[in-house]
Amino acid sequence: MAYNLLKGKRGIIFGALDENSIAWKTAERVHAEGGTFVLTNAPIAMRMGQIDVLAKNTGSQIIPADATSIEDLTNLVEKATEILGGKLDFVLHSIGMSVNVRKGKLYTDENYDFTAKGWDVSALSFHKVMQTLYKADAMNEWGSIVALTYMAAQRTFPDYNDMADNKAYLESIARSFGYFFGKEKNVRVNTISQSPTPTTAGQGVKGFDGFISYAEKMSPLGNASAQDCADYTVSLFSDLTKKVTMQNLFHDGGFSNTGVSQEVIEYFSK
Repeated sequence: MAYNLLKGKRGIIFGALDENSIAWKTAERVHAEGGTFVLTNAPIAMRMGQIDVLAKNTGSQIIPADATSIEDLTNLVEKATEILGGKLDFVLHSIGMSVNVRKGKLYTDENYDFTAKGWDVSALSFHKVMQTLYKADAMNEWGSIVALTYMAAQRTFPDYNDMADNKAYLESIARSFGYFFGKEKNVRVNTISQSPTPTTAGQGVKGFDGFISYAEKMSPLGNASAQDCADYTVSLFSDLTKKVTMQNLFHDGGFSNTGVSQEVIEYFSK
């Protein structure tokens, strides 16, 4: 069911790869709610996914951009505002990548060149995106910027590797830049700490199926799906959350506040 929550609003959605990705589901939901947007992803990611299908289904244009490149981001923001006909109301940062994870490097045996690349893509890119938007004065007043994170920023999940550090840095950027964007532009900046979700990227983490099963047993409401996250993101893009900013918002079925569940007790009492 749609409510026209984003009627007349414009934005940029980073990171849609395929129909399993949260950014893909969010784009579809934004479209259903009356929003218009430009889709963007790194050229290499675009070759791996099906973003053309999403663009066709939502009547959107695609602007390739490496989110670690200020030149690419400057071009993206300039063209997006031109295509959409004005300043932006929402931006979704749904980007994450660990070269150490991809290469099978343990956290205790990091390749620091890999670490630096993953940090740039997964965390610093969020600062680069917002700095580009800020300097261009590209956001409308009461606009909303959202990035996706995971609870490994607060708790230890051994196989999540250096992505945990990246997410902690990402959340700090949201708070720090959120202050300036709010104070000077009346723009909101938040992160959503999502349940483990079987996206293409998420499934690359060792033991990910175990993450999902454990979280499902621990969460009173069960895990939040990619579609659930898309719905929540739309609420943060809407005018219904105009005074919510600098928050890390747990969207995890209650996992983050559950010490232990009856299901977990019973599992280990067998």
